Amino acid sequence: MAIISFSQNGLTPFQQLLGHNKDILEKWVSLEECIFSSGTFSAELKEEVRRTLAFDNGCEYCKAKGAPSKNVPDLRTQLAARVADMSSKKTHIGDGEFSALKEAFTDGEISELLALICFITACQRFGALLDLGPSCQI
Repeated sequence: MAIISFSQNGLTPFQQLLGHNKDILEKWVSLEECIFSSGTFSAELKEEVRRTLAFDNGCEYCKAKGAPSKNVPDLRTQLAARVADMSSKKTHIGDGEFSALKEAFTDGEISELLALICFITACQRFGALLDLGPSCQI
């Protein structure tokens, strides 16, 4: 059970926790739709980043959706997951990691990847802070 009540606004337990402020919920969902509807990255890359971050950010609700994959054949997805994992442990990207990013991604893609990582982190930290569990009932 989450540590605050679920609002009447939103379609998911996460949204209903955020939905205590309808304006924030609407803008948050709009940003989420923008980020996840972008065709820059594959759905597999986005999901691997989400799974990696779930375990780093301690969101039980998100962790219940699956652990990071053991074998990821796609180099860009591997690198994105590695950067996501690294982002939860330190605040700067080292020269070596940044060089690897520059070899695999354009500047625009790097910007979007880091925005994806930061957005997912914000969502998962919100869920973790409010103790959103994997089986929360709304």
